[in-house]
Amino acid sequence: MIDQLRQRLQALQRGPGIEGRPGTLPFGVPAIDTMLNGGFVLGALHEIAAIGEAHLPAAIGFALAVAKRDAPSLRLIWISEDMALAESGAPHGSGLDAFGLAPEQLVTISAAHRRDLLWAMEEALRCGATTAVIGEMRAGTIDGVAIRRLSLAAESSTLAFLLRTEPPGDASTAATRWLVGAAPSIVTGASRLAVQLVRNRRGPTGAWILEWSDSDGQFILATHAQPLAAPTLDRPHRQVA
Repeated sequence: MIDQLRQRLQALQRGPGIEGRPGTLPFGVPAIDTMLNGGFVLGALHEIAAIGEAHLPAAIGFALAVAKRDAPSLRLIWISEDMALAESGAPHGSGLDAFGLAPEQLVTISAAHRRDLLWAMEEALRCGATTAVIGEMRAGTIDGVAIRRLSLAAESSTLAFLLRTEPPGDASTAATRWLVGAAPSIVTGASRLAVQLVRNRRGPTGAWILEWSDSDGQFILATHAQPLAAPTLDRPHRQVA
């Protein structure tokens, strides 16, 4: 009887749509999903770092592209340090809408100090009413105990992202660690990312060039960057002098 009551209380504490969710969230690019053994692990922490501060928008775009794969049930909480908001700005409603994320699916929170950001992330992960949590922090290391606490808090089937402005050198219990930067494009207006999977607890690592597809509303694997020559037509043999 006590076990049944405990299970009932746990079910009531979870938000709608959390129970019964699959164990992975496919990214939609077969080459990446194969490396991830099906997709991003739900109920786990993932680290996404820009290769440099100027590339932070690329890292944000990659994180949001993963989170939006959970639409239309997405309930995203984005927590940023005050300094991050001052230097990078806040998410813009019309931009999110164009990206395929409804503004009402997002709650933004600012934290004065890093310890407040980590605490807010942990609380958001444990509340049971969210499907994804993004914590955006500036450069610097994170205490190993705090990382383990975030990983444990994410085990409630929530997708957790720690977004960093530069490649970290500290140890981590995250399921994956990514380095993301902007990549040159041969088409005007097309957005390309250079994405590296540098740590993967479920398999190998790899690197890809991704391109945003307006028609698909997601990143796709970029085609060859150089134009290919057309095959030569059949013509009579010529003797070279």
